[in-house]
Amino acid sequence: MINDINTIKEHKVRAIKNGTVIDHLPANTIFKVLRLLKLEESTNPVIFGMNLDSKRMGKKALIKMVDIYCQEEELAYLALVAPSARVSMIKEFKVVEKREILPPTIVEGFVKCINPMCITNHENITTRFTTQNQHGEMALKCRYCEKITTQEQIEIIK
Repeated sequence: MINDINTIKEHKVRAIKNGTVIDHLPANTIFKVLRLLKLEESTNPVIFGMNLDSKRMGKKALIKMVDIYCQEEELAYLALVAPSARVSMIKEFKVVEKREILPPTIVEGFVKCINPMCITNHENITTRFTTQNQHGEMALKCRYCEKITTQEQIEIIK
């Protein structure tokens, strides 16, 4: 029997039995998200793909974390770099929960201030930002120098 080409669904990344799937990431945010969630330190399998075709986004990225479940704080920070992301919790190959991600109001210690003259870039002071809506996009305002960091400029501190 010949399959109708319109009914074929191709999976480029295999399913996981248990864990977390982060889908609909902008393709250019994949490495920020991996750093943000400290996945390079994980001993569990982490599967990711980037520049995957997406009807909604054109190109997207995807992360599958085997036996890892994200905490609420991690999801809030994820919203800083990838607000369009969709997070699904998987158990026994089934989606058991989908989580909405919302950015925190205060961000401390893991984002670098883009102002080279900011005190946080010269002294041992923890960065602190408030989140703001800047022309329909999320941005961070530094507590110390008041410089605005746009979503594209966010640099994760290791």
